[in-house]
Amino acid sequence: MKRFFFFVLLFSSQLFFGQNDVAIPEPEPKRQDDNLVYSVAGIEVKPEFPGGISAFYKFVSTNYKKPNGDLHGKIFVTFIVEKDGSLTDIKVLRDIGQGTGEEAVRVLKTCPKWIPGEQNGKKIRVHYSLPITL
Repeated sequence: MKRFFFFVLLFSSQLFFGQNDVAIPEPEPKRQDDNLVYSVAGIEVKPEFPGGISAFYKFVSTNYKKPNGDLHGKIFVTFIVEKDGSLTDIKVLRDIGQGTGEEAVRVLKTCPKWIPGEQNGKKIRVHYSLPITL
């Protein structure tokens, strides 16, 4: 019986005297970085060329100057659609040679502004990839 009272006294003392009155500061909410680049796959509103993707390919076909020779294939490009709709960080992932990649970059630099992507009602920067078929 003495042991029982001893354990009750021990646990109750821990219960009453073991608490601290020290306030633990809450972590500050993480600030959202306005310069994050989002993937096109996980956003609410995807960026879009004015008139849609078919209008984009029409723009490319009228402005792309094919190099000499009978070249056929795909050029894979990536770029970032900025909050204002401009294209930056244009890169060629794969081309078919003879200046086809450089010409794709030139055409994309002359491209009109896109409609930017949105997440939670805010315009965001979006990484976009697509093929250009010759």
